[in-house]
Order: sequence, then structure tokens, then C-alpha cells
Amino acid sequence: MPNTVSPLPGAAGSPQAAELDPRPAVLLLHGLCANPLEMMPLARSLRDAGYVVEAPALDGYGVVPPAPGETVSASPARRAVPPFEDWVRMAAAHFDALAARHARVAVGGLSMGAVLTLALALERPAAALMLLSTSLHFDGWNVSPWRRLLPLAYVPPLRQWLSFREMPPYGIKNERLREWVAQAMTSSHVSAAGADRLPAASLHQASRLIRHVRARLPEIAMPAVVLHASEDDVSGPRSVLELQRRLGSTPEVHWFHHSYHMLTLDNERGAVTQAARQFLLRQVPVADPAERFPSTATEELRHEQHA
Repeated sequence: MPNTVSPLPGAAGSPQAAELDPRPAVLLLHGLCANPLEMMPLARSLRDAGYVVEAPALDGYGVVPPAPGETVSASPARRAVPPFEDWVRMAAAHFDALAARHARVAVGGLSMGAVLTLALALERPAAALMLLSTSLHFDGWNVSPWRRLLPLAYVPPLRQWLSFREMPPYGIKNERLREWVAQAMTSSHVSAAGADRLPAASLHQASRLIRHVRARLPEIAMPAVVLHASEDDVSGPRSVLELQRRLGSTPEVHWFHHSYHMLTLDNERGAVTQAARQFLLRQVPVADPAERFPSTATEELRHEQHA
């Protein structure tokens, strides 16, 4: 008997295809020890363009800000850190939930979220990838030269206890926003730009994730856009050059010259979201209004005919 492969949910010819929402979906992945707040400007822009956007908080990978009025007694970053394989599984579960409802799903991420996006692309057929401030290398201008000794902190007994305080400028060039982030980190240990501390255990899993992705970059052939700051304080141009050289498809690259690492929040967030949105509209077009909202579109057409 010949081998048969069941079609993916939503694939052409599958029983579910006719029932799927024709609007494309976008899964946005935040950075390490961060939260979905950093993705909100991009999420709003994509929703305005007609995409269905999900930006989930990933437990054990990110840090959720405290609720209003909640007392914070210690840094929320001090939690058990699951292996990076669990991060990928959580992201894949969100992707699968979107793919069950939408025929096309694009994925994007910021910082380590961009690396997680690449890891997910190795497991799932994303329609397109948006890679913002991709951290394949920690070699930005604000990275301490002592970071080369970081593997010493990955020794099992140490990595459960050690953590490293985030230092100014927190990936943000805009001075007013940087001050707000610093105040949030002082009062609640976490801000829209992430937590005030990075546990060694989280950094250890991030380094494992980076090695996993770098070893398999040529296998990733989806359309991709790379957005990066020329003055990135965390990850310098080397990460972009590696993506250009080793990805399975040549990415579209945009450089930004008046921001640091947190591109979605900093001075050029409008230009960043516009570049990502335009890329996505070219690669994964939104269905026309008549297809997305047939009853509304029909009423508008009738109104125009009678006007």
C-alpha cells in the first residue's frame, strides 16, 4: 500500500479548507524575559491592515508584568526555566491553533523572539517570517567584554542562582522612554522592555536555542524580512550578515539608524512597523473586503450604486 500523508489543516483540498477564515493570521513572539507589551505597536499596525494577530505570553520564557495594585516583592525573573525545546513547543501550539482557523500563518519575533521564530520555522510551514533585532550573537556596543566568561555561569549549580541585572540604555535610544522603562523596572522589576534581571538559566537555554538555529539556518527557506538597528546595543550587524549569508532564502533587509535594540518601542517604531507591514502585505496579502466581510461589502456596494 502506498504511503499517504494527511494534508495540513487548511491546506488546499483538505476538508477544513472551505471553513477557514480567509484572513491571514500572524503570531508575534516577544523577547527573552520580556512580555507581549513590546510587540503591541506592531500588532496594532497589522490588525489595522486586516490581519488576525496573536502575541501570547510564553510561560517560563517571558515575564508577565504585575497586575495593577499587585505587590511585587522580588524579581519575577527568578522562576524555574524550562528547556528551550519547551519554548518551541509552546510557540508551535499557538501556531497550530491559528493554523486550524486560518489558511496562512506568518510569524515574527523581536530579539530572542526572532531566534524562536526561526526555530519554529524549522517545525512549521510559516507563510512568512519577520525578524526584528535578531540575536544570533550578543555583540552589541553595550555588551560587556566579560560576557565571554558567561558559559562559566552555566554550570548547573550556579545557573540556578545567578542572574544579571539589565543596564541602561535597556535597548532604547529615546531618553524619555528609557526613563519610563527604568522607573517601571525599579517599581515592579519588569517593563514593556523586559525584566530587570536575566537569570543565568534563561541565558543558558537561549544559548542552546541559538546553537540549534544557527546549525540549521540553510533549511529555512520561507520569505523573510530582517529589521535591525545599525546602533543595536545588544546584537550588532554580525547577526544580520549571517542571516543574509546562510538563510535558505535571501531575506529583505531594512536598517534603522536612530534606534537601539528595542525597535518596536524606540524612536523609529512607526517606520519599523510600516516596513514589516508592507513586507507582509506583499508576501501574505490580506483577502479583499468582499471575501473577508461579504455582507458588509455587499451593503457598501449597494450604497455606492444608489449614491
